[in-house]
Amino acid sequence: MSNRILVIDEGTTSTRAMLFGIDGACLGSAQRPLTQHYPAPGLVEHDAGEIWRLTLACAREMVAQAGGADKIAAIGITNQRETVVFWDRRTGEPLAPAIVWQDRRTADMCEALKARGEETGVQAKTGLLLDPYFSGSKIGWAMAHWPALKAAGEHLAVGTVESYLVFRLTGGLHVSDASNASRTGLMDIDAGDWDEGLCALFGAPRAALPAIVDCAGRLGETLPEHFGAAIPICGMAGDQQAALIGQACLGTGQTKATFGTGAFVLTQTGKVRVHSRHRLLSTIAWRIDGVVSYALEGSVFVAGSLIQWLRDDLGLIVSAAETEGLARDVPDNGGVYVVPALSGLGAPHWRPNARGAISGLSFAAKKAHVVRAALEAMAHQTHDLKTAFAADGADWAELRVDGGMVANAWIAQDLADVLALEVERPAFVETTALGAAMLAAVGAGIYPDLAAAAVMRGAAERFTPAMAGEVRSARLDGWAAALARVL
Repeated sequence: MSNRILVIDEGTTSTRAMLFGIDGACLGSAQRPLTQHYPAPGLVEHDAGEIWRLTLACAREMVAQAGGADKIAAIGITNQRETVVFWDRRTGEPLAPAIVWQDRRTADMCEALKARGEETGVQAKTGLLLDPYFSGSKIGWAMAHWPALKAAGEHLAVGTVESYLVFRLTGGLHVSDASNASRTGLMDIDAGDWDEGLCALFGAPRAALPAIVDCAGRLGETLPEHFGAAIPICGMAGDQQAALIGQACLGTGQTKATFGTGAFVLTQTGKVRVHSRHRLLSTIAWRIDGVVSYALEGSVFVAGSLIQWLRDDLGLIVSAAETEGLARDVPDNGGVYVVPALSGLGAPHWRPNARGAISGLSFAAKKAHVVRAALEAMAHQTHDLKTAFAADGADWAELRVDGGMVANAWIAQDLADVLALEVERPAFVETTALGAAMLAAVGAGIYPDLAAAAVMRGAAERFTPAMAGEVRSARLDGWAAALARVL
């Protein structure tokens, strides 16, 4: 009996395949690290060929664990958004490096378009702002600077990572789900399709883009050679939208925050698209049976990657697990603040050229103070987002958190304290993969809709605010001063 769901979770720093039961239980996981390429300051690239090879290896491991392809009811895919891949339609082989969502090479292009007054029109159609984060300017830059792409002519295919994986898995199906397409800056999210004017604005070749499809349904079928038999692909969503689903934020106003490589807060706004006045993003949460649900989003570019930097580049810690103990070793941050603008600042500031800073250092400052300040930056950045959401009329009643960072209970409690808000953490924090499994279960007909699939989420733990008001105010004042120096 086919009663397993295979999820491909293609992240920024690793690729992973996970096996789920239809009750939401995680039955297995295979993971491989992805090589990060930094050809120059502000530039971040991946090798799409490596992404495919490692994804296939991880998926095959999980299919074998399940007992074969006939035991898999459906595949769900979730992925790092905004990263763009360029490949040859004939072979599926990449024609250039993949430009990662963190990459800032198009900052000058975006500033020039802003100076021309283009941002208002872009925001009206896409819900997004003019920033190097989004795929459209990346595509235009690549077309102008990498001759191999123009030389490919009609054989050029361009897409985000889920689009590339589906192409390779199916042997040539070129599609993108609506949630990922809405992050490119090329889609009119009201009309539901690519916009010719936006493609022209950024220099993106419309003919090379995929067809936009729903997030759940019979979206494609893998080649039998990959897993021994064909498996239907029944669910796809960008990682943050998948986490929104995995957290069962299905009612208007429900909010989740994912703390992974970056930190991303989404509030579900239902059938209403909110036009932000405070530099938040309107985006497609999911599209099923042609019906769109929207979300309001705030994006922080550096979260878990800050801890990775402390470990790998500064050598302050040996493992991320150390950070919780170090944070508890000192009573406060000792006046130290970390503003983690290592790849610019995202919402609500949108300053791609901002650079990070550690301030308030003295001889009294210890390693524990710096590490604690880095963890505190998660709550500080999230508080800035909460203020912007409230100003747009979408304040949070509670916050559901997930992602690798919130396995650290100190962070979850600090969020509750600084936000003065109840924070809920599910027992299974990898809700991005779970959301993809829920979509695939709906697409395969296992559940009739996402509300029914929400039983897959399971139990959750709650963190209640316990910080004195004057302590919270002092923390936020110190953060505001440190941020002002960076801005």
